[in-house]
Amino acid sequence: MDATTTVVGLIGWPVRHSVSPALHNAAFAALGLNWAYVPLPVAPERVGEALRGLRALGLRGANVTVPHKQAVMPFLDSLSDAARTIGAVNTIVVEDDGRLVGDNTDARGFAADLAAHGVEAAGRTVAVVGAGGAARAVLYALLHGGAAQVTVLNRNLERAAALIAQFAADTHNSTLVACAFPDGIRAAATADLVINCTSLGMSPNIEGLPWDAGVQFWPGQVVYDLVYNPAQTRLLQLATAQGAQAVGGLGMLVWQGALAFQLWTDEEAPVAVMRAAAEKQLALRQAE
Repeated sequence: MDATTTVVGLIGWPVRHSVSPALHNAAFAALGLNWAYVPLPVAPERVGEALRGLRALGLRGANVTVPHKQAVMPFLDSLSDAARTIGAVNTIVVEDDGRLVGDNTDARGFAADLAAHGVEAAGRTVAVVGAGGAARAVLYALLHGGAAQVTVLNRNLERAAALIAQFAADTHNSTLVACAFPDGIRAAATADLVINCTSLGMSPNIEGLPWDAGVQFWPGQVVYDLVYNPAQTRLLQLATAQGAQAVGGLGMLVWQGALAFQLWTDEEAPVAVMRAAAEKQLALRQAE
């Protein structure tokens, strides 16, 4: 780093375990860019100050992670259509005039990773487990990707129904259904694509299962788990054993980062380099 280094970072609380600095800094190095990506821990009560600081300190932008994806929105000058519809921001661009523009690359990152695995949402029936922020981004991607029907399963049925209502004007001719979890799993098991948008199964609680082990997956079905640590969750192990195509969440993490990288730098992101850096960082964490 020197006096001409362009700085971007990650706003969250906490951020010490994020792999994003590793994958972005690897990408900058691969393209020979004098940029640096730094963790920016921001306490919940200081979000407004932090956003003003991005502009004042001359940062080019930032990623935003939990718990600030919604909290940053009132402090931004404008929002992309995706961020506005999803109701969350994961990427901020500081324009040359100092304006703060909020975007959401989670939905496009998810769609990009589906495509990278040869999976299309168009015409598919889909079961989404969870109704939180991740589910909002996934639902946006599925609707814009032309999914025929999406069933949202959640322990709190009212929350699933509220999520569907949020997208009522943006269905793109898809049918949306809310079901209780786990009672609705058997009915949703016929879906072409099953997506876990919860933290069940995430390290260190790796025994968590966002499914009913008694309900079988089937060959030709795709099971996507947004959890990326561990790489093979209990859900994915079950799907693989029963002949379904199993996809972990690391690709979505990498692709959403790659899209943010492009927004900041106007350069095509070296996706393979970013994925390798993320895998290396996760391996180091597991070895600790």
